[in-house]
Amino acid sequence: MKMLNFILFGLLISSCLCDGYRILAVFPTPSPSHGILGDSFVKALLNAGHEVVYISPFKKINHQKLEIIDVSQNLEVFSDKNIDVKAIMTGSLNLQDPKFLFGMTTTMTDVTLANPNVQKLLRDPKQKFDVIVAEYFFNNIFSTLSAVYDAPFIWFLTIVPHSLILDQIHGPMNPAYSSDYIEARIAPYSFVERVRELYFTLTLLYNLHVAFPPIEEAIYHKHISTILKSLGKPIPDYNALTYNVSMVLGNSQVALESAVPLPPNFKHIGGYHIDDDVKPLPGNLKKIFDNAKNGVVYFSLGSNLKSKDLPEDMKQGILKVLGELKQTVIWKFEESFPNTPKNVHIVQWAPQQSILAEPNLVLFVTHGGFLSVTEAVHFGVPLVVIPVFGDQFMNANLVVKKGIAVQVKLSYTMYNELKVAMDTVLGDSKYATNAKALSAAFHDLEMKPKDALNFWVEHVVRTRGAPHLRSVAIDIPLYQRMYLDLLALILLTPAVLLLVLRRFCCKSDSQKVKRS
Repeated sequence: MKMLNFILFGLLISSCLCDGYRILAVFPTPSPSHGILGDSFVKALLNAGHEVVYISPFKKINHQKLEIIDVSQNLEVFSDKNIDVKAIMTGSLNLQDPKFLFGMTTTMTDVTLANPNVQKLLRDPKQKFDVIVAEYFFNNIFSTLSAVYDAPFIWFLTIVPHSLILDQIHGPMNPAYSSDYIEARIAPYSFVERVRELYFTLTLLYNLHVAFPPIEEAIYHKHISTILKSLGKPIPDYNALTYNVSMVLGNSQVALESAVPLPPNFKHIGGYHIDDDVKPLPGNLKKIFDNAKNGVVYFSLGSNLKSKDLPEDMKQGILKVLGELKQTVIWKFEESFPNTPKNVHIVQWAPQQSILAEPNLVLFVTHGGFLSVTEAVHFGVPLVVIPVFGDQFMNANLVVKKGIAVQVKLSYTMYNELKVAMDTVLGDSKYATNAKALSAAFHDLEMKPKDALNFWVEHVVRTRGAPHLRSVAIDIPLYQRMYLDLLALILLTPAVLLLVLRRFCCKSDSQKVKRS
């Protein structure tokens, strides 16, 4: 008994003496939804006892083990002012163009690294980190931070797996069955669709390996190489750093995405941002739900695209359609909206998770942002999705494929299609049934998302970069992975044989002529 008490006392003392790891978290994207993901990620680390230095444009967290490196100037690079809904509908603004996305995100990365606060952090020789976690946003430059601190590096992916990120840890996905955020189609594909997916993947590989690297490498040498030189450290090859990623933590779950083969160092943590204990509704919203005899419809277009910015005809058309529902409607609208029908309630701010958690909520009309879609699946709520840009089209197609949603195309007259879509979901119980079934699968995990987040971050530190999880494919040249050398041999062999045979025949004919 004394020995047992001694062991327990020793374990207690050792746990008290054990400090958490020191982690650099890089989440510089100046978008509210990305801010939610970054803040939630950091909170999970802090709650596990770790010390975090957090590069962020937002300053919403206070903690004794947290230091925020302010990059709020990034808000000037990208904001909701850049999103013109009229330009999107007319096609004059294409937010899906890979070159546009790459240009925007590399500019943001350049601005982040040039920020005086970040420069001060990176040039401080006293700064030490056990691991670095950075948000992946269409370029690989932040992975070079591993050379500054001699620390393992983890990418955090905000959406479902795609070839851009998987190319850094394994290789591109097979276009015969995988989805991409641009084309946004969901397998299985027709012959023509497979051709288009192959073309997109080849174009992507060209950009990843030919067009984009010189731009990224120039930013690397502009900032990171200079810092490494000032610290007296060697300057590694850019590609060597970008392909030395220890792990990718994906903000998704298999239940929500297409089930495709993934390398061992890709781990799902989707849903970690959702509160364990959802806050109760404020009094005004609670009263609306209590009085809604036919249930509540929640309408929100997210944080980047604001309902108030829609053209006036669209707003009036949507309002008319919502007013014809027998259900009560809560519309997140960023300013006052006069002369609304009795069943439509305008709110300028809405606690989305608290609303989605209400049993009396019967439908969520959303833009299809991945946070909103994830939260809807978490709480088992059917959807009508109006995608606008980015990954929203793929998210919409995913939930339509899962049988929990109907999609509506954004247009000046979309309110007509919106009415049909809402009537379809509200009038057919299969959508609500499928949403509950998908929610059950989403929750049936070996670890809770927050626990998985901390486990894998700590695992990378404990195993010094988790080399045992590294895919061997990353060390095989692309042409060998695709058997292009064998294909070349197969195609060249007959040509060489024909050439030899032709030369032999010509030589034989020449000798006959001489004899004659």
